[in-house]
Amino acid sequence: MIQDLKREIEELGQRIESLVAAQNLATKKKEVILLEEEMSRPDFWNDAEKARDVGKRMSQLKGSISVFEGLGNAFMDALTLAELAEEENDESMEGEISAGIDALRKSFEHCELTSLLDEPHDINNAIMSIHPGAGGVDSQDWAEMLLRMYIRWAEREGFKAVVLGMLPGQEAGIKSVTLRIEGPYAYGYLKSEIGVHRLVRLSPFDTAHRRHTSFASVDSFPEMDEEIEIEIEEKYMEVDTYRSSGAGGQHVNVTDSAVRITYTHPDLARPIVVQCQNERSQHMNRASAMKVLMSKLYEIEMEKKRAAESEIRGEKLEIGWGSQIRSYVLHPYQLVKDLRTSHEIGNVQAVLDGDLEEFMQSFLKLRRSRKS
Repeated sequence: MIQDLKREIEELGQRIESLVAAQNLATKKKEVILLEEEMSRPDFWNDAEKARDVGKRMSQLKGSISVFEGLGNAFMDALTLAELAEEENDESMEGEISAGIDALRKSFEHCELTSLLDEPHDINNAIMSIHPGAGGVDSQDWAEMLLRMYIRWAEREGFKAVVLGMLPGQEAGIKSVTLRIEGPYAYGYLKSEIGVHRLVRLSPFDTAHRRHTSFASVDSFPEMDEEIEIEIEEKYMEVDTYRSSGAGGQHVNVTDSAVRITYTHPDLARPIVVQCQNERSQHMNRASAMKVLMSKLYEIEMEKKRAAESEIRGEKLEIGWGSQIRSYVLHPYQLVKDLRTSHEIGNVQAVLDGDLEEFMQSFLKLRRSRKS
């Protein structure tokens, strides 16, 4: 049994070695040395924008080096433990070795997923929006279920999820929601979720308890730094204030602190509407809403470039039949299937509780293969 575990570690080690080798850590370490020399110059901070970019690049490089070197070290630790148990013929260590293999495999899969995130803004926080489609109250409830799913996913990743603005449904669910997911590579992960999500279940809102199909669209774009120059013409911008709704203590419904911004530039296919109500003051809500608007405008420009280059992206069509990227079936059987990659999972509840890594990884691998 010890020999089998050791063989399993060695096989996993070959995959780890290939993954680490592909990261060119030696080249990254050389770049770190050059950046450290640049940062040590007396005039380094004379150009604040360049200094910020250098600092961000340094952080990315050191983070990548640390993660992949840590993976290699974890493999050596697991192999050493197995070799020690084999030498001493100590079968009592099998449980510890097996648990170590599970942890090592999980770390490898996470690093493998991270290695697929190499586009310019993959490392950024993400701004997400969810809107129900065809299906009435069932779709509004489905949109709220998706909100819960992404919040749970963020919690699993150690990320922070902040609801910026939400419009509740009249009977149940939500009519729209915008949230920010804060964490390294949040956007890189969540770009795999862009598109229409379809739910098939026995409706809890149908007195006859018939099977219903519901749709909701998910969008995701990178949160941009305030220093990024995005031109926003105020003459096309309308700002409305209204009273916050939902949780928030005594402050809620006392002042018109929530902010809605509608941007109607003629170059846009349709107006952009953003809102924020989670902050304690109108000023702070406006600042947050402006940041979301800036990020959306930036993503629109990037989308134009990607379309021109015929780069593959999760497409958002009409929110209805034939346009979904993923199907969640709760009745008459249970299955979640990604229609882009054909990857499927039978444990629907685990997915709805935020276990999305397999779907994200399969999509990012497909995206990488189509680009190469």
